[in-house]
Amino acid sequence: MLGKRGKELWIQTSLADELRAQQVGDYVSFVINQNINFTQYCIGSCRFCTFRADHDTSKEKSSRMSLDDIAIDVEKAIARGCTEICIQGGLDSDLTFDYYLDMLKTIKGKSQQLHIHGFSPAEIAYMSQISDETVEDVLKELINYGLGTLPGTAAEILVDEVRRIICPEKISTKQWVNIILTAHQLGLKTSSTMMYGHVESLEDEAEHLVLLKHIQEISQGFTEFVPLPFIHSNTVLYRFLGARPSSTGMHDLALYSTARLYLGEIIPNIQTSWVKLGPKFAQVTLNSGVNDLGGTLFSEQITKSAGGQYGEEKTVEEFLDMIRDANRIPAQRDTEYNLIKTFD
Repeated sequence: MLGKRGKELWIQTSLADELRAQQVGDYVSFVINQNINFTQYCIGSCRFCTFRADHDTSKEKSSRMSLDDIAIDVEKAIARGCTEICIQGGLDSDLTFDYYLDMLKTIKGKSQQLHIHGFSPAEIAYMSQISDETVEDVLKELINYGLGTLPGTAAEILVDEVRRIICPEKISTKQWVNIILTAHQLGLKTSSTMMYGHVESLEDEAEHLVLLKHIQEISQGFTEFVPLPFIHSNTVLYRFLGARPSSTGMHDLALYSTARLYLGEIIPNIQTSWVKLGPKFAQVTLNSGVNDLGGTLFSEQITKSAGGQYGEEKTVEEFLDMIRDANRIPAQRDTEYNLIKTFD
């Protein structure tokens, strides 16, 4: 299915669209959220990332946010009507585990109603390392301080041969899976993702999807699947290591439709990425099995630093226009896909 092109692809996308209508209806959902990338400092060496700042070379004061900075962003989010704060950052060697707990405390101190969607499995592994606590104990403490769900990022491609090329120092496939399953066992739901369009093969992509389905069959803890095309322009992986210049439009549609056809029964929410694909093509994916547009974000630095060209935020009005123009029904949701409001 991932390799379909031409008329066969259009048949596949039509089938995916029909299945989407059967599984989740005609709503296209979105969440009003604020993205907070709290530190650029990172001990990692992911070859697709240009967001990272090195302690030895970067002296920019803005590379790490103080708790006061975070509090200001949260206040802005509340004023904008956000229901979710999404927090992720680099693996900063100057931060202690207490900083992460204090960050959660700061956010919840501004509003107990805000849902915190935070910390990739790579960040959880790092917290375990710097705190000398188990992953389970780290997650329990984060939950006690207000963490609501976990982003299933840092997955990239869940094939270790690929990971050794694109992110050799990052957590392994086994570590990622164990952290995700531990989170699910503790009642902490997560998203699931795949970054594609670089050095992986179609077989690698298929292996990744099979693994996600297997995890969901065990735990039922994934809220959605989010394919994320590689943004190549400024990356070492593209400039020096022979990666492809991201995906093609045809492959994007093949992947989204495959996700619906293969995962839709067990992961019914398939999310497109307007920040990576752009709003026009994200709109096209709504006819290929997609039922969610993601979040307003209001501030998104990671894609922008890699060469993303589609901005850092979308307003609710822009989402409504995109969805209605696709002849679908807009719906505001919370992080766990409970509908808050529909715009019939």
